Amino acid sequence: MNLALAALFAGATCIALSPIWVRVVEVGPTASAFWRVALAVPLLWTLAALRGRRARFAGARRHWPLLLGAGFAFAGDLAFWHWSIRFTSVANSTLFANLASIFVTLAVWVLWKQRPTQLFLAGLVTALAGVAVLVRASLEFSPTALLGDALGVVTALFYAGYLLSVKGLRDRGAATLRLMALTTSVTAAFLFPVALASGENLWSESAAGWLKLLGLAWISHSAGQGLIAWALAHLPAAFSSVGLLLQPVMAAAFAWALLGEPLAPLQLVGGLVVLAGIGLARRGSLVP
Repeated sequence: MNLALAALFAGATCIALSPIWVRVVEVGPTASAFWRVALAVPLLWTLAALRGRRARFAGARRHWPLLLGAGFAFAGDLAFWHWSIRFTSVANSTLFANLASIFVTLAVWVLWKQRPTQLFLAGLVTALAGVAVLVRASLEFSPTALLGDALGVVTALFYAGYLLSVKGLRDRGAATLRLMALTTSVTAAFLFPVALASGENLWSESAAGWLKLLGLAWISHSAGQGLIAWALAHLPAAFSSVGLLLQPVMAAAFAWALLGEPLAPLQLVGGLVVLAGIGLARRGSLVP
């Protein structure tokens, strides 16, 4: 369990670096979302091939609708999150994106009529109170911060759809590494035409710029997602629920240390309240 918990924390830390890469790359937000997955595709397929039979997904052809749904949802998640990072603070964009776990349980409630627990509802109310505080702080941060916050909420909606799709695929026998390679490939296919149509600069102009994009693809996406997926398979839900809350905390710390983006007192209070709400909601969630 100690190794799995270390992997969970390491994965959350890798993903927490995502908004830092997005801020410093030489391409636009949509383009960085595309390169994030496109550059990860060869690495993930190579790793899946090395795993051999243990990474196979025999029913992949039968479950293409779910795979397409997962890829589309993840494409929306990345595109909206990268734009959110450009408009609002790293802390806010990451906190709002982590509301996805709450939206997952709400979707299960609405679509499958599974009533949530009282603990989840308490967490939902707490998180919404924290969101209200963060929105109030954003009004003082910059004229565009409120738009970034809204894009963060949209990010969470798309990520919730991705989590539900991936859960369905895992329930049908998909191995983690093979599933990551498949969904990442589909996500890249969805994002490529969007990046082309965006009119953004798609090509990094320096070697340092490409290294930053590789860091986004290999460290934050491949290593971060892979470590978390492996850890969740070896940890009780209570551990994983609390451990994943490290991600927004580390993202805020990285933004302060590397980008000089400190937290305002009101933002700090709102962030802590949101984290408490997400923690309660995850512990009371019906979805593992």
